[in-house]
Amino acid sequence: MTNDGHFAHGLAGDHLEPDWPPLTWEEVAAAIARVPSSGELRSIDWRSPRPLSAAALATTGKGRVFVKRHHRSVRDEGTLLEEHRFAAFLREAGVPVPRILHDPDGSTVFGAEDWVYELHEPARGVDIYRDAFSWSPIGGEGHAFAAGSMLARLHSAAEAFAAPQRRTHILVARADILSSEDPLATIATQLRERSALARYLGERDWRDEIGAAIAPWHTRVAGALAGQPRLWTHGDWHVSNLCWSGPEDDARIVDVLDFGLCAATFALFDLATAIERNAIAWLEVEREDIARHELALAIVAGYRSVRPLDAEALDVLANLLPIVHLDFALSEVEYFEGVTRRRDHADVAYHTFLRGHAAWFAGPHGLALLEAIRSAA
Repeated sequence: MTNDGHFAHGLAGDHLEPDWPPLTWEEVAAAIARVPSSGELRSIDWRSPRPLSAAALATTGKGRVFVKRHHRSVRDEGTLLEEHRFAAFLREAGVPVPRILHDPDGSTVFGAEDWVYELHEPARGVDIYRDAFSWSPIGGEGHAFAAGSMLARLHSAAEAFAAPQRRTHILVARADILSSEDPLATIATQLRERSALARYLGERDWRDEIGAAIAPWHTRVAGALAGQPRLWTHGDWHVSNLCWSGPEDDARIVDVLDFGLCAATFALFDLATAIERNAIAWLEVEREDIARHELALAIVAGYRSVRPLDAEALDVLANLLPIVHLDFALSEVEYFEGVTRRRDHADVAYHTFLRGHAAWFAGPHGLALLEAIRSAA
């Protein structure tokens, strides 16, 4: 594959040739032409380094447009529309989300052969984390507090959104396995329809390996998870998906981006995901002392400034945190094994992400972070 000098973020904090070819002038122009009101393409100004799709910012005769492309094996028209409906609902409810552009018939999803495209207005503000890796901590406590507060606003708005669960498991942050009474039995049931995941897990003693990783935590939290109110959630609440009023630590969030991982889960799931994404330096895990307590507590404090959390909820949050990544880790295994055919990346998702993150929480630094969260009550 020729990448024209463009590289994507790798799984180890490195830069690699992308799995998906960069957006070309011809296809960006064709996608923009589907929305005549956006004007004609004049330049492609930036290509995203995010690895799971291809995206770019372009300038047209009437302004700037954000263009994103997915392979049909990852998102088709129907599954992409699920994201658009949720994002549009939140925008109407007052959450700052860039407007999704539509063609004269009202469609926001544009298919062409093996690809599916979407167009958005450019985000407002400063995209200060644009080049940050997904597993890198927030820059400061002010940003962490703002991130927690905005997440709580999003959850309050989402309470009125009703839709069925996502129709796909591929690269979606669901919590079906996590919330089940018997996660291993739920995985076994799902494997009947998830052939790539079944192929990968079938080559190893996955019941013992996954069971050893999650059982100590799931036993503590299973009863509480069963009673969590269902809520559509963002699923990837990292600061690289937020745009800011400026680079200062007291900056405001002015736009919320990327609902690609959204699904029907529950509020504490999204909050735990936010802590895991933003307050632990996973790319430096070899030094073990990677937890940023002040960032985790600032996220929680920001959230509680909008939506109350009592001591019981914080205890659930702490017990949930070591295994919150379970469903998504398996979705990544399925994606790398069945879509990009990168067994090496599937191994990272399974061993480093799924098993490794859970194991880190059983060590002294992980346990100290969980106790700090409980103590926030």
